[in-house]
Amino acid sequence: MWARSRAVAYGGAARIVGLLGVSTFMPRWAVAKIRDVQAVHDREGVAGVQSIVTRRMKRWIFREQPTDDYGIDAQLEIVDGEVVTGKLIGLQIKSGVSYFRKQAEGGWWFYLDPDDLDYWLKHSLPVLVILYDESRDEAFWQYVDEKVLVATKQRKGKPAGRKLLIPEAQILGQDSMLKLAEVAAGDAYELRIRRLRLALPWINLLRTGRRILLEADEWVNKTSGRGDLSVVSVDDANEDRQALGKWTVLAGYRRYEEVLPQLVPWAYVTVHEETYDEADHEAYEAEEGRYDKEDDTVYYAQSFEDWHEFRRQDELRPYGNSAGEVDHWRLELKLNQLGEAFLLVDEFAEGDTPLLAPEVS
Repeated sequence: MWARSRAVAYGGAARIVGLLGVSTFMPRWAVAKIRDVQAVHDREGVAGVQSIVTRRMKRWIFREQPTDDYGIDAQLEIVDGEVVTGKLIGLQIKSGVSYFRKQAEGGWWFYLDPDDLDYWLKHSLPVLVILYDESRDEAFWQYVDEKVLVATKQRKGKPAGRKLLIPEAQILGQDSMLKLAEVAAGDAYELRIRRLRLALPWINLLRTGRRILLEADEWVNKTSGRGDLSVVSVDDANEDRQALGKWTVLAGYRRYEEVLPQLVPWAYVTVHEETYDEADHEAYEAEEGRYDKEDDTVYYAQSFEDWHEFRRQDELRPYGNSAGEVDHWRLELKLNQLGEAFLLVDEFAEGDTPLLAPEVS
């Protein structure tokens, strides 16, 4: 039996060496190396996706990875306006008609290699599988996440595994930028924990006796639900005002009395007593006061206490309005059970005592 021959470069020709050492010569063109057809398609896919990012995704940054076929072909970096955020997504890019043959309702099935899947799920970056259709110059994506994986049955000697639906509606481009920015932010569970950690300075201020106010100017006639938010800290006497930050929120048609508490899940949200007491007295005088010119006296139809009794003083509401355009809110934050519990979790996490836990398989 002949062993598999090997091609060895030899000047302008190639020498074929067999098991017995007998060699013959033939022109180089006769033994040209056959390149992996799928590798060619995948290279075309990488170039195609890079072109889409450059042309359709504003200033987002595409970085091809130098290591061939090691599970991540490229990285996509999110750019927010002029700010390069440092938030990255790993991309595994596949191209060729074979990937579009396994059709499913609303897209295509992508069957996952167990080793690749394990690598992607454990990767430090969120990972997308992208199918590039050269004929349409379109790329379709799906985030590799346990929640969207589907188990496959054992068949024809192949072991059971998992597959991923690549939706036809998830087209890489400008319309997908918002969703991809959310993916880049990280796992939803980890993201919520991270946001609690970011709120720790405020939580600690409350623990030390400072008061924290959430102020909002709600543009009531805008369908975007736009609001300009600020968070400030004051001392117990409602003095020594210190700004902690400003933001803009777009709440759509959602009511601010629902939206604002959801932004600070670690706190009870109440009206700021001093502000609303003053505003209520002004409203009472405007509504109930009647001026008598003859004796130069203002008379009231009912007492402030009786008038105030019919107003839901604990209900979250704006304390004023400017020109019928902007509602003004000033709410006070007080630690709730979640905030108190997270302080305990943080105190524990800052320690160095060992703990027993099951191993991750």
